[in-house]
Amino acid sequence: MRYRILGDTGLRVSVIGIGTWQLGGEWGRAFSQAEADAIFDQAAGEGINLVDTAECYGDHTAERLAGEYLARHDRSRWIVATKFGHRFRGFMQREDVFSADEVRRQLEDSLRSLRVERIDLYQFHSGSDAFFQNEALWAMLAEQRRAGKIRHLGISILGKGSEIQAREARHWGVEVLQVVYNRLDRRPEQMYFPHAERGHLGILARVPLASGLLSGKYRPGATFPPNDVRATFDPERMQKNIAEVERIQKEEVPPGVPMSQWALAWCLKNPLVSAVIPGCKDPAQVRANAAAAALVEG
Repeated sequence: MRYRILGDTGLRVSVIGIGTWQLGGEWGRAFSQAEADAIFDQAAGEGINLVDTAECYGDHTAERLAGEYLARHDRSRWIVATKFGHRFRGFMQREDVFSADEVRRQLEDSLRSLRVERIDLYQFHSGSDAFFQNEALWAMLAEQRRAGKIRHLGISILGKGSEIQAREARHWGVEVLQVVYNRLDRRPEQMYFPHAERGHLGILARVPLASGLLSGKYRPGATFPPNDVRATFDPERMQKNIAEVERIQKEEVPPGVPMSQWALAWCLKNPLVSAVIPGCKDPAQVRANAAAAALVEG
């Protein structure tokens, strides 16, 4: 495994992390504690030390699965990141809850679910600019940092993007940006990376495999079951992306290199990106993701 320092937080994170949206049950099936344990055990064995979860991956479901594991293992070896701002209401249904009082309650719920005394990285989760520019919210979070419940603050920028949030991050005490970044979506290179470089912000790349498309295993006409979040994606765009992945696989991926590993390493070519956080459904996927570190320079 390789490691990078996350901006100027001082956190030394594995370049491959563990994304946990799938543990909330919206990627085709539910997960048992034993299955989650196997994923985290494999990650630990591969040298992965970063786990990224959220309040609304289920109703704190992913947090509880991670927390049960952390309670039985060495907490100090893990960098735990979670998020705030939404209440889970059902499959792909969320209620925005970004007021200072609501987020304070969410923080306590996340601490209990994760079974930790402090969250290493607490992230504003895909909220609008109006929710973001709330002085009372950030004042409360600064207070919670002083109380020792939060170590660092981040923004997980909403998928459609927000240049304002990247530009104003430092003003609100934010040190890390989490952004959608992959070979099919390079917008962060113009929208966020310049702000990150100027502000010494760490970058976490989420959806680095473009929701699995950059694994190279899907072909034109591919469909997904109703309980899989990808079934909610625009079908025409999905098919265009699959066709583009086929082109990339033929023209850019070196012979003999698994496309998923190439795609993860591609994100990490930029030294501003400290880590990628792909999801994984079993230990074999964890092992395959971790192998991408061997393709990363520096």
